[in-house]
Amino acid sequence: MNRFKCLLPLGLAAFAASLTGNSAAAGSAAIPLLAQAAKPGTEQAAPTPQQRAAIIKQWLQASQAQLRNYEWIETTVVSKGGDEKSRKQNTCYYGVDGKLQKVPVAGGTEEKAGGPPGIMIPGKILKKIGEKKQAELAAYMQSAIALIHSYMPPDPNRLQTAVGSGKLSVNMLQPGRRVQLLLRDYLKTNDSLSIDLELPTNRVIGMHVTSYVDKPDDVVQLDVTMGVLPDGTIFAQKTLLNAQSKDITVTVDNSGHQRAAG
Repeated sequence: MNRFKCLLPLGLAAFAASLTGNSAAAGSAAIPLLAQAAKPGTEQAAPTPQQRAAIIKQWLQASQAQLRNYEWIETTVVSKGGDEKSRKQNTCYYGVDGKLQKVPVAGGTEEKAGGPPGIMIPGKILKKIGEKKQAELAAYMQSAIALIHSYMPPDPNRLQTAVGSGKLSVNMLQPGRRVQLLLRDYLKTNDSLSIDLELPTNRVIGMHVTSYVDKPDDVVQLDVTMGVLPDGTIFAQKTLLNAQSKDITVTVDNSGHQRAAG
């Protein structure tokens, strides 16, 4: 797989080499690898779908490792029928245990229904029904948010499993500019994860997911715009979930990345 490191940005190429124990390649970050790949008179065969998937896996592993050096702001907005219902911001960073930590930037409010038990008059019954629907809606929203985080960022091991199961196909979106890898049954039965690559660098520029929260007929769509930091680290910059049957959208923005203290 080392021969495909020339398709990675310089910083990540060196980092990915260090992951595989190739210290010689890791120490050659100053060599213009992309330029070497584009030398006149040299012609390389286009990577196979499996090789492209291996490149993506390498991208993800290197970027997820490098993100551990950063902290950033995650903004989650939930809307229904076009009206914003909630907004929450977290400061995100990786702890010494390697787990992602989220610290609320601004607290939210929570309304709770209370009162003594007893016989309810019709007005209160209607209110209770309304409260039940609100609770169900709130639970669905939380499940939708959890669904986003189960797909983003993609798990390199799940990616490899999908490829090994023969559930990978490739679509050329723009010849010489963009190609898409489509993986089926990535996380759930009958779901799909597609990854858009920029050619010839093979940088991940976008992702799309078709999945469901509870039932397969309750289809939700995820559209992800990828960002890139100065050192070549890629990350999910903006994720939009659309649950059409519930008229709910969830947007997650990650921004303000800076080197974590210490």
